[in-house]
Parts: sequence; C-alpha cells; structure tokens
Amino acid sequence: MKIVLLGPQGAGKGTVAKELAKKYNIPHVDMGKIFRDAANEGSDLGLKAKGFWEKGILVPNEITNGLMKERLQKEDVRNGFVLDGFPRNLNQAEALDKVTDIEFIFVLQVEEATSIQRLSGRRICKKCDTIYHVTNIPPKVEGVCDKCGGELYQREDDLPAAIKKRLELYHSETQPVVDYYGDRVIKINAEGDYRDYIKTIIKHIEGE
Repeated sequence: MKIVLLGPQGAGKGTVAKELAKKYNIPHVDMGKIFRDAANEGSDLGLKAKGFWEKGILVPNEITNGLMKERLQKEDVRNGFVLDGFPRNLNQAEALDKVTDIEFIFVLQVEEATSIQRLSGRRICKKCDTIYHVTNIPPKVEGVCDKCGGELYQREDDLPAAIKKRLELYHSETQPVVDYYGDRVIKINAEGDYRDYIKTIIKHIEGE
C-alpha cells in the first residue's frame, strides 16, 4: 500500500501519516527525516542537502529526488509506505512516478487561519521529533516530551510571518502537483479533529 499525503502546512500530514503507518504496519517516510538521517550517516547527497538547509535554502530537486529514490529502494518499504513532505513540486512528482507506483493520493484541505493556528502552537521534541501542540495535543509537563523527556521547541518557520510565506510557496509550488495527479487525487476536509478525517481516509483506502 503506497500512500502520498499532500496539503498545506498545518493540515496534519505528519499526524495522519503516523496513524496510517501504525494501522497498516508500513513505514512513515518523512522527507525531513530522510534529510537528517542522510546527513548524520555522512552520505554524499545527505551532506550536500545539509549544506543547503543550514543556509535556509531549499534543497535542489536533483538532491531531494536522489535521496527519495535511495529511501524507496530499502527493504522496509517493500510492502508500502506513507509518504509525507514529498513531492513538493512538479519535478519531484514526475521523479516519483519513475521509481514507484502510488496507490492513494490524499490532499488534506484547510483554511489559512487553521494552518496558522495549528503551526504557531506546534512544539517539537529535540530528541525524538515527537510533535505536540500547546492547546490541541499538549505534553503532560510543559516543555517536556512525554515519550523521552527531551526538550520541546518551536521552529522559527512556525512563527506566523514565516507560516504565511510557507503557505504562499505551497500554493505556487505544490498546487501544480495536485493538478498533475488530476482525478487520482482524493480531497479530504482536514478541519476539525484529526481523528475524524483519518476515519474518512481509512474508508477510502478500504473501499467502504
């Protein structure tokens, strides 16, 4: 089962991906984690990617596509995966089609105000990358991860002004990807409680 999740920042792609990965026992393939792992492993592509993101520059498609291709050749994704954070643009969508066949393409749809509210309250664990929200999914102890005790922090690009810029980039870069997939896309209303729209996604997957 090969699933792609698209949608603007704050739509809940990471949360949905983790839940689907758990339910169907397939890996959650997160582009951000691929970048970090490749850099930590010291691979050529990983170190090149790190050189870009440390300067706040988008990693070029050639490097991003290469890292994704390497990831999708690993043994653990043989029976499927949930892909989050890729493809972000038309070039990446075309590259993905060359290396695998995607079965389900979901686009999570939310209003801009929802994206800003969700992201500006997001906190991430420095150790294990678990995501929290100050009101929606708060940790038991403020600033401390429930799972590993790591420190929680707010990313600079989760500040309101940065979020608006990221949303503008999504609409200019990723909307053409939605158009590219055409009627293969399944649009999901991602307003409200994530558990509700995950149920809708599961119904589509299981043909209910």
